[in-house]
Amino acid sequence: MNQADFAVNFFIALFALIDPIGNVPVFAAATAGARPKERALLALYVSLFVTGFLIFFYFTGLSLLEFFGISLPAFRIAGGVILFMLGLTMARDDFTAEFADKADAAETTESTRAYVRRRLERMIVPFAMPLLIGPGAISTVVIYASQARAFGLSGAATGVGVIAGVAATTLLSFLATPILSRILGKIGLTIIVRVLGLILCAMAVQFILAGLADSTLGFIDPKAASPYGR
Repeated sequence: MNQADFAVNFFIALFALIDPIGNVPVFAAATAGARPKERALLALYVSLFVTGFLIFFYFTGLSLLEFFGISLPAFRIAGGVILFMLGLTMARDDFTAEFADKADAAETTESTRAYVRRRLERMIVPFAMPLLIGPGAISTVVIYASQARAFGLSGAATGVGVIAGVAATTLLSFLATPILSRILGKIGLTIIVRVLGLILCAMAVQFILAGLADSTLGFIDPKAASPYGR
């Protein structure tokens, strides 16, 4: 595999795992009631967080988890639990209402910077992590980082460029949130968020099953942990 193939494969894999387009409705729900400037700043900060965190794992790999004595299956199970809580809230239609009510209350009392800082603190977990940056994205970054060693310094730079490119597509997707909100309307957005909540709950259960399968012997049927051979 040459360096160009490495970059293309890395970009496709990471883009599919982060799924910025599929997460636009979730971002729209999480920023309900925000003004355009506030939503744009939140999109920028979330994208910068994704860039910095993935680059950090690109160069450190599993050493940080090893330092704390945390296995990747344990990280996968913990991420699954957090995702399940988020999905359950979305499926019950409490997700949009919670963010919208607090946004309306703060609209007249907070500056843009204070509002963005407060909202960002609430979005880092679970929206930025583990929804955008989950165990799959982290493990993929680690795997491609090991492959990049064959290309030396240019391979490391290529990997960083790929991560920045995926983060840029995430930013552009989230900046298009107002267009999607106008097209779908409040009812359409609520329906999509509820459906996504159900999907997130299923993804969370799958994360937990995969984590249990990786950490036990014969406790979970391999077909249940990886039904499509992934």
